[in-house]
Amino acid sequence: TRACSPLQPRGLAWRFSFSLEKGCRVSGIVLLAVGVWGRVSLAVYFSLLDEKATNVPFVLVGAGTVVVLLGTFGCFATCRGSTWMLKLYAMLLSLIFLIVLVAAIVGFVFRHEIKANFETNLNLALKNYNTTVDQHSDAVDTIQRTLHCCGVQNYTDWGKTEYFAQRGIPQSCCKSQDDYPEGDLKDLNKAKLKVFVDGCFFLVTSTMESKMSVVAGISFGIACFQLVGIFLACCLSRYITNNQYEMV
Repeated sequence: TRACSPLQPRGLAWRFSFSLEKGCRVSGIVLLAVGVWGRVSLAVYFSLLDEKATNVPFVLVGAGTVVVLLGTFGCFATCRGSTWMLKLYAMLLSLIFLIVLVAAIVGFVFRHEIKANFETNLNLALKNYNTTVDQHSDAVDTIQRTLHCCGVQNYTDWGKTEYFAQRGIPQSCCKSQDDYPEGDLKDLNKAKLKVFVDGCFFLVTSTMESKMSVVAGISFGIACFQLVGIFLACCLSRYITNNQYEMV
């Protein structure tokens, strides 16, 4: 207990309140920003995943919002010198830490299932390309243009689709958007010289993994900071309690 009390109560409370308020708000804002960035930057890929596989960014956004609010609550609890409020703050911060940790673990454990789900939905999007009005066809075009890829495993995947039988390989696969003769796009051998030959599946999963690694790394750093906040809240609560006993 003495390790927590080298300062006078007022000075300790002020320093703790300042660091808690600024630290928690900044970490909460960072967590919120990372969640939003992850959702926006991966939106086109998430559109080809089942809804339950795209919840991690929303978890981070929710957790970041709560952490910002908890920073204000922790500051108020410190200024009041309320031990039960500090303990409640530590408990709530621990809960947020566990939620973020569980979300990260679930994402890691089920990463192979997420890849398989994406491959299945990408194949389905190619099969139904432009036959139904939905966002999947637009997502396929965006992925093929931005990643310079074509099909799932390679460009020949389009040869199995109904769209290919009617119009050939889509324009979004073409290396040059000014050179895409329809006759060549209906012949896989001729199209090989006009379109990107590499499939999109490997490129998409590599891109998703690299961006999610950034999200996971920053989230882990914020989680470690939360552990410090939990420790300081418990430490100050114990110090205040011991100080009250000494006064009695």
